[in-house]
This record gives sequence, C-alpha cells and structure tokens, in this order.
Amino acid sequence: MTSARFFGQDFVARHRQQFGSLPPDRRRLTFDIAVEPHFKHWRDWYDEQLALLPHSDAEQLAGRLWKDEFFWPVTMELAAGAALRSAGYIVAYERQYGGLTPDWTVLSPDGNPLMFVEVHTDQPPRETFARQRAWKALEQRIAKIPVGVVLVLKGGNMPPKAPDAGTAKKVAQEVRRRLLQSPSTSSITAYGYTFLVLADRFGPIASQNGLLAQFAAPSGVAGPVDAARLARAVNDKVRKYAALADRYEVPLVLAAGAHRFTSVDLDDVDGLIAGERTISFQFNIGDAFIGAQKINLTHPPQWIMPADLSALLWIDNQPPFAVTARPNAQARRSVPDRLAELVSPSL
Repeated sequence: MTSARFFGQDFVARHRQQFGSLPPDRRRLTFDIAVEPHFKHWRDWYDEQLALLPHSDAEQLAGRLWKDEFFWPVTMELAAGAALRSAGYIVAYERQYGGLTPDWTVLSPDGNPLMFVEVHTDQPPRETFARQRAWKALEQRIAKIPVGVVLVLKGGNMPPKAPDAGTAKKVAQEVRRRLLQSPSTSSITAYGYTFLVLADRFGPIASQNGLLAQFAAPSGVAGPVDAARLARAVNDKVRKYAALADRYEVPLVLAAGAHRFTSVDLDDVDGLIAGERTISFQFNIGDAFIGAQKINLTHPPQWIMPADLSALLWIDNQPPFAVTARPNAQARRSVPDRLAELVSPSL
C-alpha cells in the first residue's frame, strides 16, 4: 500500500501553474476539480482510495486521472473498489489470470478468488471533449463583456459547430462591440453565428455573472439518453470474462457508471431492464438542436441480463459515488446477500 499523498497542496500549485495559463480551449475539463478549493473533498477521496493500492498501481491511476478521457473510468474503478471494501470484502486490483485482468478480484482470507468484478464507464465519443472545451472557451470570452445579459445561439436544422480558437476570439470581439453599442439589442450575428439575447416580458434575463454577460453555450451532448449502449458494453464484458468465472466457479459482477456527458443514470438502466415505454433526452438552455429518435412503444427496447452475469452494480457519478446492486435473478451463480443488498450511503 502507498503512503504518498498525490493531490495535496503541492499538486494543486503545480497543476495550476502547468495548465492555468492555457487558453480555455486547450485546458482540460477536469481543471477545476483538480485545483479549486470547493473540490478539495473530491481530491481527498481520490487520495484515500489510492492509498489502499500498491504504489505502482496508485501512481499509474494518479497519472491518468486528470486526463479528460480517463477521469470517469478511473473514478468508477476506484469507486467499485471502495464499494466492495465497504461490504467487507478483501480485494485485489488488476490481478492477472492467464492473459485476463479483471479490474477487481474479491479474495478469500487465504487469497483465492471469490468473485470477479469488471468495471465499465459509459463515455461520450472522444471528439465531445474538444467540442466542450471550444464552447467553454467562447463562454469565458463572452463572460468578460460588461453587459449583464444572457445569450444563446439561434437554432437551426443541424447542431452548431464549435468555433476554433481564432474564430472564438473574433466572435467575442464582435459580440462585445454590438452589446456595448446597443445593450438592448435582441440578436447579434457574428462570423456565421447568430446570438439571441434572452428576454422575458420585463426585459433581458439577468446574467448569472452579474454585470457581465453570460453565454449559455450548446452542451455538445444534447440528444437521446441511451442506456442500451451501456448494456451492449456490459454484454461484451460478460462474454470476455465468463469463462474465467467458470474456471474458478465464482460469480461475475459488472460495476457500471456513466460520464456526466451521457446523462445515463440508474433510472435509465432500470427502465431498460423493465422494458418500459419511455425515452428521455438531455439538453440545457443553450441547446437549440437535440435531434430525434424513433421508439416502438409496442416493443420498447429491453435488456435481459446474461445468465453469466451475477449482478450489476450501479455507481453514481457524484461523491461519495454511491453504489446500488441489481442482482440477476436468472444468473447461473448468485452473489452473496451482503453484495446483493449493497446500497452506499449518500453524502
């Protein structure tokens, strides 16, 4: 086990110095969690979990954590280990078995496998991260304009393309010029983008930035919430590790969670298991295009857990990353009651 503290004050100072001066479109989306004081409880939790691992494993995970594409997968792996320990299990991280490396192995007191637990994180497409950084860069440029209004993009038939750094700078300059020239304007067109100044019956809606402008950018992830994608990934994991569980005659468990950009939650997974006639979309005030999706209400999609899957553990994506078990009633091997009843406390 490691005694190192990875994310203390020295880390915060180094991280802020290394990335704080970068323009927003090049800065990692994890930057605020890595350095801001109100996210200290997140960093403390990561240090607590890493301290329970061998130093080489802890060092590897600490090095990957703050990269946008790895932040949630690393978080979910650590949260799964924390949940298993909270249930009283002895666990080993990434133990190898003839070419296969399940994320967690639950061990007996004499070191034999009692259960294999693989972790999956539902992630958005990789290009989403660059798109989010680009919109955030424009948001921050507009937030410097001393006119307290809220702006959104005018909708169209296609999702708007995020501006590159040079275009974002020119767009913000033009929006600034127009707002300072006429703060009561209702729309501004700049370099292919048309901004609407939101208003209610009494006038412009107040900016959350006070006397400075607020641009509610497109979320970059608006559209249907798809739990079926996660279910397909779980099925793939089960096929990969089922023979290993058979060899040791132990349960195979999948721990799953979702990146916040996908908006998949336990209700969506439960709805898919139950075959409910529902579909949900995610969007925010700045999304003028959310797409469309057809659903057959007569035969809604349903996920039947594979018989080789003993249980699904759902991991919440908010500290302390509560975990809820969904045992598989049709599983070939059932999980112990203490895991089947697992529900982590909320913060």
